[in-house]
Amino acid sequence: MMTSTTQGVVRPRESARATTYTISDLADEFNITTRAIRYYEDQGLITPARRGSRRIYSRRDRARLSLILRGKRLGFSLNETRQLFELYDNGPGEDAHTAHFMGLLAERRALLEQQMRDIRAILREIDIAEADALRVTAARKSEAAPSASSPASPAPVAAR
Repeated sequence: MMTSTTQGVVRPRESARATTYTISDLADEFNITTRAIRYYEDQGLITPARRGSRRIYSRRDRARLSLILRGKRLGFSLNETRQLFELYDNGPGEDAHTAHFMGLLAERRALLEQQMRDIRAILREIDIAEADALRVTAARKSEAAPSASSPASPAPVAAR
């Protein structure tokens, strides 16, 4: 929950206690654009009521928006988030919802762990390439430098 300060006193955001929210309230609270919120609405993930042309978001919409953003941080697609919402809304119970969510988390974890292994392998390849480049550079420099055993070429004589 975001907070605001008044003369050094930290207070919970008013919008967290409200029962309805405007699009600007939610955009400010979650630090996202109103366009992003409208996109999630277009995707059917949140369904605000309308008063004329104004959108009125409920606590449910706010909670869903929070879950959408958390899903994004976890790497879930909007389609996966939608599936979770549908399971929650229409599913046989909380156990099925939790099991499905745990399955998605396990898949995401496996994918990230594979990506970590791939990144570590790439970093090892980069280390090898850097070491090779340094060896080649050092060898070129030592070949180009005059050796101590070869006589230095005489300095040109200046004309007077």
